[in-house]
Amino acid sequence: MSDAVLSSGSRHNPAVLPGRGGAFGALSDTFWRHPGLLLFLMLTPPVLWLGIVYLGSLFALLAQSFFSIDEFSGMIRYEFTLKTYGELFRPQNLDIIFRTVGMAATVTLAAAVVAFPIAYFAARYARGKWKAFFYLAVMLPLWSSYLVKVYAWKLILAKEGILTWLLTKLHLAWLLDAWLSLPIVGGSSLSFSYTGTFLVFLYVWLPFMILPLQAALERVPGNLVEASSDLGASPGQTFRNVIFPLALPGMVAGSIFTFSLTLGDYIIPQIIGTSRLFIGQAVYQHQGIAGNIPLAAAFAVVPIVIMALYLWGAKRMGAFDAL
Repeated sequence: MSDAVLSSGSRHNPAVLPGRGGAFGALSDTFWRHPGLLLFLMLTPPVLWLGIVYLGSLFALLAQSFFSIDEFSGMIRYEFTLKTYGELFRPQNLDIIFRTVGMAATVTLAAAVVAFPIAYFAARYARGKWKAFFYLAVMLPLWSSYLVKVYAWKLILAKEGILTWLLTKLHLAWLLDAWLSLPIVGGSSLSFSYTGTFLVFLYVWLPFMILPLQAALERVPGNLVEASSDLGASPGQTFRNVIFPLALPGMVAGSIFTFSLTLGDYIIPQIIGTSRLFIGQAVYQHQGIAGNIPLAAAFAVVPIVIMALYLWGAKRMGAFDAL
């Protein structure tokens, strides 16, 4: 009887371990008895960093968008107003916004088209050493300096650069001249044109599209592809009805990176491209040179709003499941 009582009591009462000696032992015993305390101490520093340093500084900047600049003195008027947001609807500012969104969308679509066959080959056919070579080839551009890559492309796309020399040797310089003579995409050279800006954006952000797309394609069950073929579907039908729908969340996940990074970048348009501004350049110019911090903050709100809507749509498509 007593043994039964003892055994039932041992099932309900946790075992009490003997305490450890010393300060570290007492501290370890405290964390063992109170696991929530350890979790609190581990999460407090990153949460404080995110909440105070990162989000706090961001909100401090965005709060400036509700102020305005005095037209006579050039000083900031700390009175709540939506006047600064009204300035975004001026034709020159709308032109900056549409130009940036158009470039981001074009780069994202091109990255998806270029990345899909590369990711499909890596997911379906690359094995062993080829798999390692694939990851090395994709990740290698990310290991080099951002500015080094951009300035290297500036030399490649220059009027006396490697690309112009190669096209001249192939007797295709006329094709380049015809392209550069086009009104929107052209310019004096590729390094001073929207085409050059597009090519550099595509090169720099392409790995961010390939990796999530490759991960999504690897999760496509091979038996579904085989079943589609067994049922008489052509390769095109298998791609449209099986592979592409299952790979779409990975493509949308990659587009989050390519679209957002292109939307906020100002270094590439500053080094390669025309004198027409993008959103990142407008924020930099108004915040630094012009000293119009409210308008710079209002421009900074634009990509935040666009990406919030973009992420909402991506979540509905299951893109976060592919990350």
